[in-house]
This record gives sequence, structure tokens and C-alpha cells, in this order.
Amino acid sequence: MLNVHPVPALESNYFWLVHPDSAASTAYIIDPGHAAPVISALAKRKLDLAGIIITHRHHDHIDGIAELVQKFQVPVYGPPSPAIPQITHPLGEGDRLLLPDFALEVIAVPGHTLDHIAYIHRPARGEPARLFCGDTLFAGGCGRLFDGSASQLYDSLMRIAALPDDTLVYCAHEYTLDNLRFGAAVEPDNRDLVERLRTVAAQRQRGEITLPTNIGLEQRTNPFLRTHLASVKLAAEGYCGHSLGSEREIFAMVRIWKDNFRAKLNDNF
Repeated sequence: MLNVHPVPALESNYFWLVHPDSAASTAYIIDPGHAAPVISALAKRKLDLAGIIITHRHHDHIDGIAELVQKFQVPVYGPPSPAIPQITHPLGEGDRLLLPDFALEVIAVPGHTLDHIAYIHRPARGEPARLFCGDTLFAGGCGRLFDGSASQLYDSLMRIAALPDDTLVYCAHEYTLDNLRFGAAVEPDNRDLVERLRTVAAQRQRGEITLPTNIGLEQRTNPFLRTHLASVKLAAEGYCGHSLGSEREIFAMVRIWKDNFRAKLNDNF
């Protein structure tokens, strides 16, 4: 069994601390944008850091690497990038990261950035797969476009959406409430989405984390995975004022809409 613990940090980030049962004192940290909370989490759980795993180059995912490497002298796995000179083991599409007692499949998911990768843990049996996807897919949303294109991000999300419904999704930010408010503007008649919005609003009022999500829930409530539906197409056309053709066009417009969206807050949400 792979144990996964959130390490809340910065304004909205979660770094993910992972360790297998069979090596309970050895752990890996995914996307450490700050070293101090990682060091505290390791001490609290009496774990030794064995490595650092990176999804992409943005500062809130990598700024803790240098201090952690200096303190623990561990390898760093991730996409080759001049912005991450600490990478000791560059990874890309089709690679397998073989670690003691567990392995991670590497898939390329460009869009948020061109060099973005994600990691899939597929247990032998009896457990759902786990996806560590950085800023590509969020609960109820997806990442902004930086140097990637809308078409690339769409393709990356469709690839993720094809994973089994029970796949657990560990994304890197607590954006769920804002994302679902936007989703409710796109699909106000989506009962699953409205119910999820109410649930998440209550969770956040209690200070609870809303992750992990799963692929099935995202398929039902995330507008960025629902651009094949007439309801999302009509909403996107209503926003832009003209007809849209392909799902990629619809996706690109929904992404623009989200970039410009400001929720009208409701006391019930």
C-alpha cells in the first residue's frame, strides 16, 4: 500500500509526501515549493527523505529543492529543464520511475507548461490507481496556459480522463471551491456539480482539504472534461457570442471564460 499525505504550504499548495508500508521510514516528496513544511512533516511522521519528484518547473513546485538536497543529499526526479538544475534523473513520456517497493509511470501532459509530466501509481490489486498531476488537472478545473496551447492541454486532459473512474487524483492546489463556482456558472443544471459545490463549501468552512478527487467525479462535475456535451457547448457559445465547432474550440473558450471569471458569491456555497 502506498501512503500519501498532504503537506499544505504557501497560499494554496499541497506537496505530496508518499511512502510505502513496506519501507515505512523512507519517503518521497512531490513538488516541494518550500522546504520548511516538508522538513516539519518528515519529523512529525518520523520519516527519512529518500528523493524529490517534480512535475514541472514553476517556482511554487521547485523552490524547496535546493534546501532539501543540501540537507538530505537525495536524488531529484523530474522533467529536464534549465529552470530545475537540481534534476539528477530526467524523466519523460514512457519512463518508469522504479523506487524501492513501488513504481511510478511517467506520462507527458503538456499544456500548463510544455515540460509538464505526471506520475501514475498502479497497485498490483485491490487498490485504485493514484495520479500525481501537478497543475494539469485540478478538482473541478484545470491549469492555466503558460507556454503550452489549449489544444495540448485538452489532449493531456483527455488522456487523464481515460484513466479508470476510481483513480485517485492528487493535484497541487486547493482551488476546488473556486473551480466549482465556475463550473456551476457553466452548467447550472448539473445536479452532481451543484451538490459537490455545497459539499466542498462546507468542507472549506471547516478548514478541510478537498483532495484527492477521482476521475469519475471529475467526469461528472468538471466542465473541462465535459466539452463533448451540448450543455457545455451552448454555455461556451453564450459566453463568446458565436458558434463553436470542435471540442478543442469549446475547451479553449471555456479556458478563456475561466481566466476572466469572477464568481458572484452565494452564502449557500
